[in-house]
Amino acid sequence: GKEAVDIAQSLGRARRSVQDWAYAYRDGGIDAIQPRPRPGRTPKLPRDREEALRARLDAGARVEDGVCTLRGRDVMRILEKEFGVKYSLGGAYDLLWRLGYSCLTPRPLHEKSDPQAIADFQASSPLLSRR
Repeated sequence: GKEAVDIAQSLGRARRSVQDWAYAYRDGGIDAIQPRPRPGRTPKLPRDREEALRARLDAGARVEDGVCTLRGRDVMRILEKEFGVKYSLGGAYDLLWRLGYSCLTPRPLHEKSDPQAIADFQASSPLLSRR
């Protein structure tokens, strides 16, 4: 019984959206209002190869990689050389994020480290800059 403008204002939506919902309901019932799945673009690396990439990355760097820790550019090279797909650096990072990997973080302090000795060293070291 209300106008589309009033409904849109109370829902925080555009008037046109409310009208589209009303027309969809009128023409197709409640099922026509439900959002349809949007498949999106197919990934360059097929979903069935993702587990192989995870296993390769979890194994760590190999001697032929020439590095001790795999970084984004190394993952790009692995994807192209071993999996036959070419990714940009941003695309490789997006893929790693989607697979559950995160950025490199500094190592935590060792359990036997002495915070007081570290503070004394930082305070007495003439080569460290003072703030």
